[in-house]
Amino acid sequence: MVEVVGVRFKRAGKIYYFSTGELDLQANDKVIVETARGVEYGECVLDPRMVPEEEVVMPLKPVIRKATPEDELIVQANQAKEKEAFEICLKKIADHQLPMKLIDVEYTFDGNKIIFSFTAEGRVDFRELVKDLAAVFRTRIELRQIGVRDEAKMLGGIGSCGRVLCCSTFLGDFEPVSIRMAKDQKLSLNPTKISGICGRLMCCLKYENGDYDEAGSKEPSDKQGQEGEEDVLILSEEAILKALEDEELKKEEGFIVPTVGKGRQDGRQKKGEKNRGKSEKV
Repeated sequence: MVEVVGVRFKRAGKIYYFSTGELDLQANDKVIVETARGVEYGECVLDPRMVPEEEVVMPLKPVIRKATPEDELIVQANQAKEKEAFEICLKKIADHQLPMKLIDVEYTFDGNKIIFSFTAEGRVDFRELVKDLAAVFRTRIELRQIGVRDEAKMLGGIGSCGRVLCCSTFLGDFEPVSIRMAKDQKLSLNPTKISGICGRLMCCLKYENGDYDEAGSKEPSDKQGQEGEEDVLILSEEAILKALEDEELKKEEGFIVPTVGKGRQDGRQKKGEKNRGKSEKV
């Protein structure tokens, strides 16, 4: 067993686990940790807990220290630099006439790397752009192409339900969503009604899908009749009259003859007998 704490670097971002070491940490504490991108400033979103070593990716990096007021000032300074870098990058993109849309700029806590996130319909040759940006900022430059869902997560917005987008408020990861989920929930299959502002199927289709699957598995099949009901055989009038003429069918077990049909048949027999009597008399 190892003691870990969950750290998040962005609002509604993915949770990463670090070893607490000898630090006394609680939820909402600001911490400084080392990641693959460098030294980062994050927030504890989960209290320390003991978990089996098999459930975490080893080796587990420890939390370096708790954040200080000076660290928060560095974060604020980086946020101001991000706005300036965004404007410079937009100008460079226009100069190179690249078919790309800049979405976000992020400084690492130690300032050793700047990450530019963008969207594009296809592959973009941004090698010359990277050289220009590196010459301006004198640090490592990373250009990252993201999808439309990540774009909506970063920019935020209001969904068709009138609430702030789930992906920008509390969803950490994007789970797969299919059109079958909308079909099982008896929703309209019109793409404009079941798609989010990103143009993809709404993530909320996943929320109640498990309940619909469970309810569907408990429903009786069409072949099974409901309790207390009897099977009803519907016959045409011609079929009933034909069955009445056959004495053997009358004796079959379970064959139900309507009284109306029987009366009509009896009437025919009496009428025939009466006519036959008249002919004999004549």
